[in-house]
Amino acid sequence: MSNTGFDVRRIGGRIGAEITGVDLAEEFDGTPDAALVADINTALLEHKALVFRGQHLDDAGQLRFASLFGELTTAHPTVPAVDGQPHILPVDGDEGVRANQWHTDVTFVRTPPKASTLRALVVPPYGGNTLIANSQTAYRDLPESLREFADRLWAVHTNDYDYAAPRDDKAAERRRQFVSRKYQTAHPVVRVHPETGERGLFIGGFARSLVGFGPSDSRDLLRLLQAYVTRPENVVRIAWNPGDLVLFDNRATQHYAPDDYGDLPRLLHRVTVAGDVPVSVDGARSHVIEGDEAAHYTPAAA
Repeated sequence: MSNTGFDVRRIGGRIGAEITGVDLAEEFDGTPDAALVADINTALLEHKALVFRGQHLDDAGQLRFASLFGELTTAHPTVPAVDGQPHILPVDGDEGVRANQWHTDVTFVRTPPKASTLRALVVPPYGGNTLIANSQTAYRDLPESLREFADRLWAVHTNDYDYAAPRDDKAAERRRQFVSRKYQTAHPVVRVHPETGERGLFIGGFARSLVGFGPSDSRDLLRLLQAYVTRPENVVRIAWNPGDLVLFDNRATQHYAPDDYGDLPRLLHRVTVAGDVPVSVDGARSHVIEGDEAAHYTPAAA
């Protein structure tokens, strides 16, 4: 039990916890309890992904909750937001683009989000889960010599690739939107967490090459490192119910949404909290290669 009275129940050996005993709509409708927010943040840093069942927040409630952890980004650097809600991204399976690839949100910009919230509105009767992986325990799993090698690597992240294969004309249009403004950013392969100082692998689907390596070697090395992230012991699977909300640390995780629910509807709303510039083990900071600073997307300080 936390100091402020809610319960934390682990749902995975290395990642994930369900939070019970807190009503997000009631607790944060007004002046937030700073101690309660601090306790939730502490749980987030420890467990990386927190599940709040049956909260049934509306858009305003999700925005209010996410904003407790920092300034909000707009919905996405290139993809349109929910109508009238510039901070909310619709994650809609009916649009035909399904993110069934391991990734960390929006790593192709210099300041990826600090944290993401996902809220379930419509879920299929089967499938449609979200898998979340702990990239810090993945780093600790590396053999010492491989950790030392990874500590020196930098990866180029970009949105200009087939992140999610189009299924139809609607999906093809979304793909065109996704790459309408192209970004390439160099990030350290091993990122030092700004709050805990822990090291984690900062790669995922948007990491397409390694600085100083050719395409073939980059693919092989990234596959080797990525395989540690997605080991079953580092992954938690979240089965959604309508009204559920998940908060996860985008600086220490990757996630994946299996495309296993056919033509059934699935709709989530995503709100992200602005992050900072990733820092390597030797203190170097990420830098833009192509595109802009994405100031239109995130208000985080450079």
